[in-house]
Amino acid sequence: MNQATVLLTLTLAAAANLATPNAAVPQDTKAPTEKTMFHAKGTFDVKVKPTDLAGPAEDAQLGRMTLEKEFHGDLVGTGRGQMLTAMTPVQGSMAYVAIERVSGTLHGRRGSFVLQHKGVMIRGGGPPLEITVVPDSGTDELVGLEGTLAITIADGRHDYDFQYSLPEKL
Repeated sequence: MNQATVLLTLTLAAAANLATPNAAVPQDTKAPTEKTMFHAKGTFDVKVKPTDLAGPAEDAQLGRMTLEKEFHGDLVGTGRGQMLTAMTPVQGSMAYVAIERVSGTLHGRRGSFVLQHKGVMIRGGGPPLEITVVPDSGTDELVGLEGTLAITIADGRHDYDFQYSLPEKL
């Protein structure tokens, strides 16, 4: 066999190996782990205070607030954060985003995590408020926390309903 034939044979063998999907790649035989969902309910008290915008306040429709919360129930602890708001000339139409660090105990597991808020109102209605745990923000016994939190406000009372998952305790 001449050198060109050997080179062509090696090239064809390599191409055949590449054409066979995952021929040389070991396959992961582990089944995906299922997560158990948990449910936490309770109330919270909240203080919202206006604060200065980071830049020049050219538009009175934009605002910035600080959040201070005290959670009671299955989640016991505090929440501290900041909110940015946008009001419109149409009554009942507005939007906000917020980031909040929650520290405390969730069903007996201590630590902290971060919540991301997104809310839109269209003339007093609109899509539901979205509050999500920021991925990989859990600390201590709350490492791996994932979930969403719903808020209901009725008669001046703030209730939360927290659907979440956590890895098994070590």
